[in-house]
Amino acid sequence: MNKYILSLMLTMIACFNTKAQTSDIQIKVVSKTDSEPLLGATVYFPELGKGAVTDFYGIATFREIPNGVQKLKISYIGFTSINTSIEVETQYAFTFQLEAGGNKLDEVVIQSSRNTRTVKKIPTRIEFIGAEELGEKAIMNPTNISMVLRESTGIQMQQTSLSSGNTNIRIQGLDGRYTQLLRDGFPLYGGFSSGLSILQIPPLDLQQFEIIKGSSSTLYGGGAIAGLVNMVSKTPNEEPALDIMLTQTQALGSTANVFYSKRNEKFGVSMYGSGHYQKAYDPEDDGFSNLPKTKSISFNPKFFYYPSEKTTFWIGLNGTYDDRIGGDITKIEHGKNGIHQYTEENTSKRLSSQAVYKTLLDSVSSFNIKNSVSFFDRNLTIPDFMFDGKQINSFTEISYQKENSRADWIFGANLYTSNFAENENARLQRDQTDVTYGAFANNIYDISDSWILETGLRADYNTDFGFFPLPRVSLLYKNDSEFSSRIGGGLGYKIPDIFTEEAELINFENILAIDKEELKAERSYGVNLDFNYQTRLFETIGFSVNQLFYVTAINNGLLLNRTDDGFFEYENATEEILSKGTETNIKFTYKDFRWFLNYAFIDTKLNYLAGNPQKPLTARHNAGSVLMYESDKWRIGYETFYTGKQRLSNGIETTDFVTMGLLAMRNFKFGSVFVNFENFTDRRQSRFSPLVLPPHENPEYPEIYAPTDGFIFSVGVIIKPFGKEDHD
Repeated sequence: MNKYILSLMLTMIACFNTKAQTSDIQIKVVSKTDSEPLLGATVYFPELGKGAVTDFYGIATFREIPNGVQKLKISYIGFTSINTSIEVETQYAFTFQLEAGGNKLDEVVIQSSRNTRTVKKIPTRIEFIGAEELGEKAIMNPTNISMVLRESTGIQMQQTSLSSGNTNIRIQGLDGRYTQLLRDGFPLYGGFSSGLSILQIPPLDLQQFEIIKGSSSTLYGGGAIAGLVNMVSKTPNEEPALDIMLTQTQALGSTANVFYSKRNEKFGVSMYGSGHYQKAYDPEDDGFSNLPKTKSISFNPKFFYYPSEKTTFWIGLNGTYDDRIGGDITKIEHGKNGIHQYTEENTSKRLSSQAVYKTLLDSVSSFNIKNSVSFFDRNLTIPDFMFDGKQINSFTEISYQKENSRADWIFGANLYTSNFAENENARLQRDQTDVTYGAFANNIYDISDSWILETGLRADYNTDFGFFPLPRVSLLYKNDSEFSSRIGGGLGYKIPDIFTEEAELINFENILAIDKEELKAERSYGVNLDFNYQTRLFETIGFSVNQLFYVTAINNGLLLNRTDDGFFEYENATEEILSKGTETNIKFTYKDFRWFLNYAFIDTKLNYLAGNPQKPLTARHNAGSVLMYESDKWRIGYETFYTGKQRLSNGIETTDFVTMGLLAMRNFKFGSVFVNFENFTDRRQSRFSPLVLPPHENPEYPEIYAPTDGFIFSVGVIIKPFGKEDHD
């Protein structure tokens, strides 16, 4: 008996000893030339199957790394990768320097800046959402990117239709048409497709988001008055990746996402597919849907060719089929009868191609060509009216980039075309064709170690609306004490079309075509100023704060007014739209905990109306708190968001409200399982005011100012067959 007890004790001691032979470590990655932290570098232990991406401070944290010598690979696009080893038992914090070099064809981290600098050395203010945070938002909403954008400071997702769920992005209080959505630098989601775009972009195959607030037309042309959002896709690595994500909600929504990628020396491939089915959902039991019945399928294959270390060529396709019908539940499920007459159905098909060729001419210069063609076909049907049309857009750009020790230059030219054709049987023919030629130059110059200046100029020529010169300037100051400040400004413009939020609200019915002889293009100017500081409190708590001030003014704003004969026509506003405000972002980190706090003050005035009122459906005060715990095994998040009072178009003031969410995810060897409680306090507009007004057979839908779907509980699994360590 004693020998069995002794054996058991020895086994327990061995187990405790084994547990004790692991350590928590930090790997910091910096640039060799200036010791700047590199955000987004990949740190990977190949023998352990553990990897992480560095944060804003250039730090990747690992838990329970076995003591002893461990092999390590560190890589960062645009820098030479290193393979090394570390002795964990004697040291727990390591710093590595990466040397600029390697494959400079891919733009480093921040693609929307059009240069290969790290985020801390770019004068333009750019907000970065990395793969880790995108993964969290994909769990909360795997069907589209609205959750990613909704929880960013100063961004509002404005739903324009209860029946279809159509949603537009508003940056700093300005309508969605003033924000340019890009995917890998391509403008794919404008015009006729804009209202449904947000709902048709799943997040699983995206690597990062880059958000520039304020006029960005100098970088990417007309439309980026409020700012731009560039979604960067995942690219294949030598290690294969396969992600399978399955999600089910209590609101009868089912989603499946699959992503695969792999490359070798010469070729690479990435494949993405997504399917979503949502049954019509009516949480109020008032007979009308709050979530439409939806069937959606998306695919996105890409093929990469690497003829040499200097050259990359890739082609890709994006395809989406989306059919959604909302309104009277009885009609949706059983067909119309009696008073059950009203539904809104949107059927859309999207297909777009992208082709990119990049080559390194020498060690400091590169040449790029890109092209995309996109096709969008949408049919919107309500009782006694149908809006049916097709839109074809094309985008072609060539650019030359050159770097030296103190300055980065980029020169380019592009051609953008847009052709919308309405069904030839439509009572009002509102076809529109636009062609815009553009040329641009941008320079970033290191005045000193502390001061960096960015200047740019774009000249666009639209065949109907004329010439648009678009200068831009930004200045960055930074010092060794982790303080930095940016100030920048520029001009913007927007070519008028009929696809505005006001038109979407009335389903484009009785809206007259754009009169190019009478209307002027909308023009804007804007200025941003921000201050950023980061430090450590009590040696253990990381702290950072960013304070932004902004102002944007729009002249010749496009207004939709009713005519005497019952139609609607567009006119230019006689006075400007003026949006100004502040944004505050604070972050605390302590071991495995992160706490984010944000506040936005948005003051958007319509100066063309008497009394200069606040823009309808724009809350002046918004705040949020997100607390995250992350370890190798667990990811737990709790979030709270406050939305202040708003004004409706009729001047009525709405109530303010608070929404809360809770996320929990457990990692295993095969992948992860998760549960998400979105808006678990069930704040929805119907608790404050009706969402549907009589008569039942032809209902009136009030403006939407709060969540409409209420509490959503979801459960899911992420299966990762490759590169996962055991977390049991």
